[in-house]
Amino acid sequence: MTLDAASRLTEGLLALALLQQSLEHLNGPRADRPLFLARMALCGLVIVGAVLPWPLVALAGLVGLAGLSLLILQRFQGPYNGGSDRMGLLALWCLTLSRLAPTPALAELFFGYLGLQLMLSYVISGGVKIVNPDWRSGQALADVFRFSAYPVSEDLRRWADRPRVLLAMSWAVMLFELAFPLTLLSRESLIVGLVIAATFHLANACLFGLNRFFWTWLSVYPAILWLQARVV
Repeated sequence: MTLDAASRLTEGLLALALLQQSLEHLNGPRADRPLFLARMALCGLVIVGAVLPWPLVALAGLVGLAGLSLLILQRFQGPYNGGSDRMGLLALWCLTLSRLAPTPALAELFFGYLGLQLMLSYVISGGVKIVNPDWRSGQALADVFRFSAYPVSEDLRRWADRPRVLLAMSWAVMLFELAFPLTLLSRESLIVGLVIAATFHLANACLFGLNRFFWTWLSVYPAILWLQARVV
């Protein structure tokens, strides 16, 4: 996968993720709607530029989205939706800087940095979990099922009463996240790792409503696929 192809695919997927997030705000406060209507329009430019040979259209959309992201940060006093917003901002600015870079080497550096941060997002998450005794015992995952603020069924909450299953699930998540760098050893192992990771995010979206994480992380997968092919 070339840098241009990987960048365009990432741009298109990220634009779809941001478009989906913007739709949520159309039923929100009226004062916020112009910001997100503008973001939807700019996402459209990026999508058109990503799927057709109109790179200037995509670049205009990216630059516009990057500038608009500063206004949205100011409006909400930071990334109001936590990790998914942070990853979306990182992807947006890495793509924009890569497209604006004056040399191919800098363009690769900015885009490769995005792939590196995706890998670190899993490793750091696993590291934070494994030093937490509640995660090592399965209690943290039990609390997620028992006290989730998201609307889940009573049948799902009963998973909190299965300590052995949750203990196994906890260690499976932690070990996978910590071992994620090993997937970079080959193209095939990376694809398998990304399928497992995407399935994990999809399960969180279906079970707990964490849909933003699924679409945002998925949009960055082309960056790590390109990075793996570039350095291995």
